[in-house]
Formats: sequence, C-alpha cells, structure tokens
Amino acid sequence: MELFGLKITKVEKAEDISAALVPPSNNDGAQDTASSFGGLNYGVYMDTSGSVESEFNSIQTYRQIAQYPEIDVAIQDIVNEAIPHETASKQIEIMFNEDADYSDQLKDSITEEFDRVMELLNYGNISSDIFRQWYVDGRLSYQILVDKENLSRGIIELRQLDPLKIRKVREINTKKTPQGVDAIEAIEEYFLYNNSGFATQNKGASMAGMSPAQGSSGGVQTGIKLSADSVIFVPSGLFDTSGTTVIGHLQKATRPINQLRMMEDAMVITRIARAPERRLFYIDVGSLPKAKAEQYVKDIMNQYRNKMVYNASTGAIEDTKKYMSMLEDIFIPQRESKGTKVETLPGMTAQSIDDTEYFKERVYQALNIPISRLQQDSGFSIGRSTEVSRDEVKFQKFIDKLRRKFGKLFYDTLRTQLILKGVCNNIEWEEIRQNITFQFQKDNAFAELKDMEILQAKLVTLQQVDQYLGKYFSKEYVFRHILNLSDEEINRMQEQIDSEKSDPTAQPTIPGMPPGGMPFGGVPGQDPSMGGQPPFGQPDPNGDEDFDPNAQQQQ
Repeated sequence: MELFGLKITKVEKAEDISAALVPPSNNDGAQDTASSFGGLNYGVYMDTSGSVESEFNSIQTYRQIAQYPEIDVAIQDIVNEAIPHETASKQIEIMFNEDADYSDQLKDSITEEFDRVMELLNYGNISSDIFRQWYVDGRLSYQILVDKENLSRGIIELRQLDPLKIRKVREINTKKTPQGVDAIEAIEEYFLYNNSGFATQNKGASMAGMSPAQGSSGGVQTGIKLSADSVIFVPSGLFDTSGTTVIGHLQKATRPINQLRMMEDAMVITRIARAPERRLFYIDVGSLPKAKAEQYVKDIMNQYRNKMVYNASTGAIEDTKKYMSMLEDIFIPQRESKGTKVETLPGMTAQSIDDTEYFKERVYQALNIPISRLQQDSGFSIGRSTEVSRDEVKFQKFIDKLRRKFGKLFYDTLRTQLILKGVCNNIEWEEIRQNITFQFQKDNAFAELKDMEILQAKLVTLQQVDQYLGKYFSKEYVFRHILNLSDEEINRMQEQIDSEKSDPTAQPTIPGMPPGGMPFGGVPGQDPSMGGQPPFGQPDPNGDEDFDPNAQQQQ
C-alpha cells in the first residue's frame, strides 16, 4: 500500500535476507556440536574427541606441575599479589561509575545483593583458594541452587563443580538456504555434566539408544544436561591455536618445567656416578688365548674387588657383593704392554648448575614473574615508584589483567542474583554492567606510598602554576587537569571548604606558627585592611610601630 507517497511493503525475515553461516566467536571454549541425534530422556550425547580430550589432559597436567616447588612458589607470588589480605578494607568492593545516574535505593540494593553473593562464595575466607584453583585449572565452575517454589529468594547455594566433569556445549541447528548453503537457524547453549569425568579411558563404551556406528566411534560420552543459567563458568580467557580449547596460564610453563626436571635428574645422576674415585686396572694378559685371558681378568677382579660397602639405611658397613655397578673398579685387559698397572679415575670435584638456573629463569619468565624475585640475595624494599623495576610494573599490569578475567565470576553471579530478586531484568542488567566495576583490595603499604608520591607531585606542580593563575590558567583548569578532580569531587570539595571557613584549625598554617595563632587570620597573603593581622616585622596599619603578636596577646 502507498501512504503519503511512501510505499510500505512486507519485510522478509532477517534470516532470509542475511543468514549466518558460522556461529559467533567462541570466547568461553564451548564445544560446538550439531544436533544430529539430539538428546534422550536420560542424557545428552556428545563427541568428546579432539578438544575435550585435550582439555581433560591439560587440566591434569596443570595440577601435576602445580605441585613442583618452583611452580608452587611462582603461583604463591601471583596469588599474593592478586588477592592480598589486608584487614583495613574488604577483599573486593563494588564501585559505580560517576556517570551512572542511579538512585541511592538502587545502588544500595545492588550493593546489598553483592554482599550476599560474597557470603555465598565465602570469599572473605577462601578468596586465595578460589583464585588459585581458577589460575591452575584455567577455569572455574559453580552450580546455582535456587528454590524452585520461590525464585524470589535468590541464590540459595553455590556449589563448586570439578572442571574435569563439566563441559560447555553449543548445539548448532542449521538449515539449507535457497542457494543450497548450510545456514545457522538456532544456537542452544548448555552444560554437560558427567560424574565420572570426560576421561579418555571411558571412550569406546557402547551407549544405550545409539546406533552401532555411533557406539563404535569411540568418541561419544553421555552426561546430564544443565541449562546455561544454572552454571557459573569462568574461563581463563586463553585458547589454543585452534581457538576451541581453553588453556590455563600454566600452559606456557609446561615445557620449561619438564626441561628443568630432566636437567635436575641428569645433574643428580652425574654427581652420584662421578662422586667417588675409581681405580683403573690395566691387566697384562700377554699372549693368553681369549678364554684364558677373560678368566685371568676375572680372577684379578675377585682378588682386588672392594667388597665392603656402606648401608645407608642402617648406617653400617657390610661385606656384600650387591653394590652399584657404577661404583665398581674398572678392569681393562691389554696385550703387549709394559705390565700391569693401576691408575685412579678422579671423582667430580665441582659442577656448575648454570643450566638448571637457566631453565628455572625460563619457568619464571613463562609465568610472567620478575626474575629479581628468583634471586634470594636481592632484598625487597618499599620506596618511591622510581625505585620499582620495569619488571615489577609489567607484573602489576599482568595481575590487573588476571583480576579482570577473574571478575567474570562476580558479574555472572551478581546478574543471576539481581534477576532472581527482581531488582532488574536481562535488558536492564546489560546497562548496569557497563556502569559497575569491582575494586580488588590492594597492598596498603605500597598503595599508600604511591598515592602520597602522586599527591606530592601534584602539590609541587600546583605551587608552580599558582603564580600564573588568572593569567594563563583558570581555576577550573587546575582542578581538572592538574588535580584530576571530577565534577562531583570539585563540588564536594567546595562545600567542605565553605563549611570549614570558621574553623581556625582548617586554615593554612605558616611553618613555626600553631594553627590558632596564624597571622592574617590564618590566611597567608591576606591584606591587613580585610580584617587580618600583619605578620611580625611589618608596620601596623593603625600606627608606625612594628606589630608584635606576643605583646598583643599579653595586653
């Protein structure tokens, strides 16, 4: 139909105009699967070959190498920096952006529900353990338990799930376009939970309700299907080269830690084998036949062999022939020599451990730990920021990135809690999420020194700019660009200054003068005609004598 010169026609469906050919980017390591045989009443089947098998093996590897002393020390440094335990403040606080135009009631409701989430996680007591498990495994999963009869109660309990037993799945439904191309029609995300874990040894078992071809493929697992909203899943944010498998932060350290282990084992073997001195017997066998020459050498060996050995378990010296072959003397037959002779093969006196130190540094570099922390003789001092090395600054930026990735746990849990409580809906939450941040606790000692240093630098700059105020710089420019104050901070600061004008202790103090006896009424530079008193040594505006504040106080 035509209306006011405009032609209105029926618009085709979006999928008919522009159909998606590939699923959205996989930023959580979900396993893409097609709904070829779908799910049955008692479970959902999924092909676990490829990325799932690799992910299962990777988690086991991470947990194994996390027990090594070098890796454990590095993880402890990272956890201590990311989750410091200071009694002066909370472990984590929710902050609202300055441009968030929310009522105080809404802010209080969000803050209250966030505190409830922290109680459910028991974050105040086990925050370091939660962060460490997320860092080592590369992922973290919680099952949300609610009251189905009364959802407004919110989250009742958060129960942690083993990453080896849960897997996120994206089921992609496709259909043919008129051009004959497979286009995506719908995408369903859910979690698959298997109590026995997605282990490789479970592959190959025949599944009830499946065709023989599917059962013999050896890559099919069964599990319980959980909705996407019922599980909080926090990945590390790192992926393999294919972009389909989530990897942990310990992945980079796997190769250097294995090399370090081999170097240490080789060094121990070498030290044990080369530690004792051994004798070299050159036995002259003359022109004896081979059989008689061998028997002659054996007789010499039995005659000069040292049968006394030291038993390390009992601490006694025993007469036995069961000793290590690498500690035996060496007997070498020779012909047409000058006779039998005995030489000594010296033991190893010292061995450099530069190779092991090199691979240990490689391990720390793979984990983004400053090398200076590896050196035991280098002390730790808290001083000015100029004394902090560049590696420490890079390490702090790395910690900030880890905190942002780990913050997904609080965003997703708070979202579910607010929606269940009726504080907001899904659409409103997307706006709220953009206006809230989580502030992690910082190391008080270094943070306070850093803030004081920044404030001191601002005051020095402010003192230099003050003489140009009103000529080249405005007061607002000083507030915004030198002191870096926001509109809210400027207004609050001005209100506080106005309210403290009558308080003599809140006025600027000249060095050497108490706050209550400041000249000029406590305002340096104030003109005497404005009611202030001239400083000592300057003429009194009412007379020619020098003004003495002490004499005035005596009068």
